[in-house]
Amino acid sequence: MNKKRYYIERFAAIIAAVILLQTLYFKFTGHPDSVSIFTKMGVEPYGRIALGVLELITAGLLLLPKTSYLGAVLSLGIMSGAIFSHFLILGIQVNNDGGTLFILAVIVFIFSLIVIKTRNNYSETSK
Repeated sequence: MNKKRYYIERFAAIIAAVILLQTLYFKFTGHPDSVSIFTKMGVEPYGRIALGVLELITAGLLLLPKTSYLGAVLSLGIMSGAIFSHFLILGIQVNNDGGTLFILAVIVFIFSLIVIKTRNNYSETSK
């Protein structure tokens, strides 16, 4: 992988991981906004805690260059669920957040796609 592609992949993976990690505080402490969201989806508290654990694992995978592809794939799945939950259950704006959670989910989704694309290009050019 050339240097430019490497730095693009690392930047995208780190930003996605940081966003995932910063939301864990709210999930693991039972913040009222987080409890409200998972209650609306009918999976409070087990879904909130399980998703927090899965997001922690995903962020760890994204931070390691050798596992960032797997982390990005997991992240795409998680963020697809989050985005669809916003469209179908929660709405774009949740608890008067101005759409922040939705926007963060879209950012993580896009950066995960970038990680996958840069890794796929690397695999194709190394054959």
